[in-house]
Amino acid sequence: MGGVWSYPREDFSLVETGLAARHAGPGWGGQTANGEAWSDGRALAAHRTLQLPAVVLVTNLENGRSLAVRVNDRGPVQPGRVIGLSSRAAALLGVPEGGTAQVRVAVDGDRSRALSEAVPGRAATTVPIETAPRAAVASESLAPPPGARAAGTVAAAVPVRQAAAEVTPVAAADLALPETVTQGAPHPGRLYVEAGTLSRPDAAARLAARVPGARVEAFGPRRDQQYRVRLGPFADAASADAALERTLAAGVSGARILVD
Repeated sequence: MGGVWSYPREDFSLVETGLAARHAGPGWGGQTANGEAWSDGRALAAHRTLQLPAVVLVTNLENGRSLAVRVNDRGPVQPGRVIGLSSRAAALLGVPEGGTAQVRVAVDGDRSRALSEAVPGRAATTVPIETAPRAAVASESLAPPPGARAAGTVAAAVPVRQAAAEVTPVAAADLALPETVTQGAPHPGRLYVEAGTLSRPDAAARLAARVPGARVEAFGPRRDQQYRVRLGPFADAASADAALERTLAAGVSGARILVD
């Protein structure tokens, strides 16, 4: 999408920052990437790599509003956007029409796992268990011991038929999420383009040399230090988009815009 490859994978602990924009989707009632119906009037979203469906908490860092949304489509098409929101989700979060907002996206692990397990046709992983072999049991009638009376005839035991375990089909999870907007304190940050994070300073220096204006920043504990290659900060989304375009043109396909 947008000339950049993305590789979807399951991630139930993803937390990332970036720019959010409105997502056009497949049209009202059209099918999303995972076969659900798109509705611009519901709190839905699109993501390039998350498992579908998933639930994420989106926080608008510029005004402090947070909302849980269901991710069920692929996007945004523009590589410089971290998430695409339906009109309803964007309105609730205060993302302007035709504009962007700095956001923090955090996967709701519990609800996303529940959705993943409820996907129709997804086979549950079973572990085969071999039962121990049952040996044949021989019996014979013995005379009662001295001083004991013989017991009367014992009625044959009635075999008890065990009912087969009933398999309850998992119902498909409801599309709707409560449209509960939480108001917190705004925490706007600065926009950067990050070309990559590496564990070796020489590799980071080689990557920075490919992108004009990029620099290497060391971070983390000295014993396990890492090195990120960045450009910025940028005053607005247009400047960050231009820097991202130059970085992608230099062959750095994993570059992204983030908020720090």
